[in-house]
This record gives sequence, structure tokens and C-alpha cells, in this order.
Amino acid sequence: MLSKRLQHKNIILASGSPRRQFFFKELGLDFTIQLKPIDEVFPEHYKGAEITDYLAQLKAAAFKELQENDILITSDTIVWFQDKALNKPEDKEEAFEMISSLSGHTHEVITSVCFTSPHKQVVIHDTTKVTFKTLTAEEIHYYIDNFQPFDKAGGYGVQEWFGYIAVTRLEGSYFNVMGLPTHKVYETLMQLADS
Repeated sequence: MLSKRLQHKNIILASGSPRRQFFFKELGLDFTIQLKPIDEVFPEHYKGAEITDYLAQLKAAAFKELQENDILITSDTIVWFQDKALNKPEDKEEAFEMISSLSGHTHEVITSVCFTSPHKQVVIHDTTKVTFKTLTAEEIHYYIDNFQPFDKAGGYGVQEWFGYIAVTRLEGSYFNVMGLPTHKVYETLMQLADS
């Protein structure tokens, strides 16, 4: 349905995330993948969705020349906990530290998505609250050793073994925690198809 509405548009997904690529396929979209490296640095005083909005727009700014029918889609996800952004862990020690800090607490997962065409830019974001049980060090080490969650904000993937055993409550979009608020992406693309 959506692909028919967008048949005259060229959708460019600027994400190396296999999860986001999977979602776009499941939404029935024809798209190409283009990646441009950027330094994901944001102003220190930014909080929550200000960070993800900024980084999604920063990723879009790396694409200088868009054609008339292009819609470029960039996005960013963070875990927001105790007034601090948790991005992707660099190693096992940092992953352990992140997950340990989230153990027994509620945090927010915030994803922003930026839609850019030659004449327009729209930024949306979504927030999901996730509560973890109190985890043992053995459980955390098992997860890190077996699933290598170094490409995931906050050091975990809700769709993996860890999500099955750790998440006791989730308020908001499950798919947002995986990295894309699919319901909002669908609505925004439906609107852009008519513009």
C-alpha cells in the first residue's frame, strides 16, 4: 500500500542497522541504502530527544545533493537514563557497566527519524519506557559473551534473549526500542507521499 503511494519517490535509507533495513522491507518499501560517515557529537547541554533529533539531522546534512524525487531517511536512537545518554558500548567492560546501571530500573529509549527532500525536512521522535528486573552479573556476562551487543544503544537488544529475560514492563512502542517507531514512520511517509 505504502509502496504504491510512494512509487514516484526514491527512498534512501541512510542506516547500516539490519533492524531498520528489516523494518523498511516489512513495510513493503522499495529503498536503497547509502551511508556517509559522521562524527556523532552533540552539544553537551542537549537532553533526551534534543540529542536524537540533532543527530538524525546531522546525518542528513552529510548528503549534499538530493534529486527532485528523493526522500532521505536518517535516524538515531539513544537510551536515556538518569539524565544521561547511553549510546553504543565500545567493549565488554562498557557494555557490562551500562547494563548493570540499568538493572532494576526504568529507562527511556528515544528514537528520532529525519525525512529530507530537496524542499522539505520533517523530524519525528518517539519515546518508550523500559523496565528491567534486577539482573545477576552471570546473566549480564552470558548475554554480552553470546550476543556481542556492541551495535546497540544501551548495550542490549530487546528482541534477543536478553529482552526475554530482563524486560518486566514496556510502555510505548516495542519497535521503537528495536530502533524505529514504525507506526510514526508509516504515517509520516503517507503524508510525504502526497506532498
